[in-house]
Amino acid sequence: MIDLYTAATPNGHKISIALEELGLPYRLIPLNLSALDQKRPEYLAINPNGRIPAIVDHDNDDFAVFESGAILIYLAEKTGKLLPTDPKKRSQALQWLMFQMGGVGPMMGQANVFYRYFPEKIPAAIERYQHEGRRLFEVLNGHLATHEFLADEYSIADIATWPWVRIHDWSGIPIDGLDHLQAWMARMAARPACQKGILLPPSAPRDTSEVNKMVMR
Repeated sequence: MIDLYTAATPNGHKISIALEELGLPYRLIPLNLSALDQKRPEYLAINPNGRIPAIVDHDNDDFAVFESGAILIYLAEKTGKLLPTDPKKRSQALQWLMFQMGGVGPMMGQANVFYRYFPEKIPAAIERYQHEGRRLFEVLNGHLATHEFLADEYSIADIATWPWVRIHDWSGIPIDGLDHLQAWMARMAARPACQKGILLPPSAPRDTSEVNKMVMR
């Protein structure tokens, strides 16, 4: 059994989708980020960075894993699924996973903060992060012109990227003209595990005042 400590965010949805795809038994443990559950000592013992998600694998001596990309790799290696075994194909999947971890997620996260939450509107910051987000989408679109999925076969790279790209409107990043990206998004959205994973845990109503407090901490 795996315990999944999570919240209704793109990074959290990566892991619920992966667990659904893999068919692994897991227990969902939602954290209230506004109440700072992620900063409580008992959770910091699992994830010293005080962020979500994190897992504890009770089938492997209660082994804890934090950072969403590391969790995806761990689950893929645990099951032998969602990550190619051929060295070159494996590298391709990991390259696109790192593209999400180092690019898509951070840039969209900053776009969200400055476009939606930050108490002061700073046009230069909003434009910077939305522009970079759009550039990264264009990179994805160009690659997907000749690939059904990011690493040819469906993998953790797709699972990591889709939960972020699907909220492009919330970040204020348009996807008009990115036909290949849109087609990939539709393929992802049609998968039952994706449909279920983005509903776990249920989203709480957005309270921008509470998010503002978290941004400033």
